[in-house]
Amino acid sequence: MSEITLFSTSGCHLCEEAQALLEQLGVSYTLQDIIDKPQWVDQYGTKIPVITTNVDDNELGWPFDMVMLQQFLDL
Repeated sequence: MSEITLFSTSGCHLCEEAQALLEQLGVSYTLQDIIDKPQWVDQYGTKIPVITTNVDDNELGWPFDMVMLQQFLDL
């Protein structure tokens, strides 16, 4: 399976919803706070939560639901 990353930040309720969806699927993921790197703030600051994989350069940005997430992750 591919490596999954959730880009988020503290206090983001939409990010918490995205995290809950990932946990419902039972997939492993890395949580990255965009505040940790200025380029992440520039890239994702207005789009979080964003999910990426190491398979390609595709991103899944909010809004998304369980079905869209499963399709994105090819589950």
